[in-house]
Amino acid sequence: MPQIKEQRILDYVLQNAVKGDPQSVVDAIDKYCSEKEWAMNVGNEKGLILDKIVSETNPSTALELGTYCGYSGVRIAQLLKPGACFLTVEKNPVHAAIAKQIFEFAGVQEKIKILEGSSEEIIPQLKSKHKVNTFDFIFIDHWSDRYTPDTKLLEECGLLKQGSVLLADNVIYPGAPDFLQYVRNCSRYECTNYPSHLEYMDKEDALEKAVFKG
Repeated sequence: MPQIKEQRILDYVLQNAVKGDPQSVVDAIDKYCSEKEWAMNVGNEKGLILDKIVSETNPSTALELGTYCGYSGVRIAQLLKPGACFLTVEKNPVHAAIAKQIFEFAGVQEKIKILEGSSEEIIPQLKSKHKVNTFDFIFIDHWSDRYTPDTKLLEECGLLKQGSVLLADNVIYPGAPDFLQYVRNCSRYECTNYPSHLEYMDKEDALEKAVFKG
């Protein structure tokens, strides 16, 4: 059976990064994806914006929608304070299995729990099943057609509180126009746009930060 790209990324990390060193895992994935094969991680340029916002928010509870290979999960995990709760949701079981190995190799597996399944099924279970009251920080980086419905679902399920920070990737490319329209115009959010470039490319992209006003 031919190997998939995500497996090749994992193999590269296992062969080239330092076990137990999250930053070397991030660097290895960046190197592989910029020199060998493009992949849909947030990448280093937007990753630095992600790092900055996670550090400023200093969350006790964090959620990621879209684990993929675990790249942004590792970035977020290494910035979390001790005892923080971090859940990441991944629909694709193959990607979830690869991310699990990446987290273990990076030494952050104790800080992250992977929830396998679709966001629309998992979000309503977060309070009852995973004992989360509200999230301080949410990184939205799955399928852009889910950005708006999942944001509304987070609101409906009472998972946002005043000051909860939502950060959405790829709002310019491939784009999430309905999400931008929603958060910028519904008066429940205060928005900031962070222009950047698509991971490992020159294409324009951006992150959108939306702070829930309650």
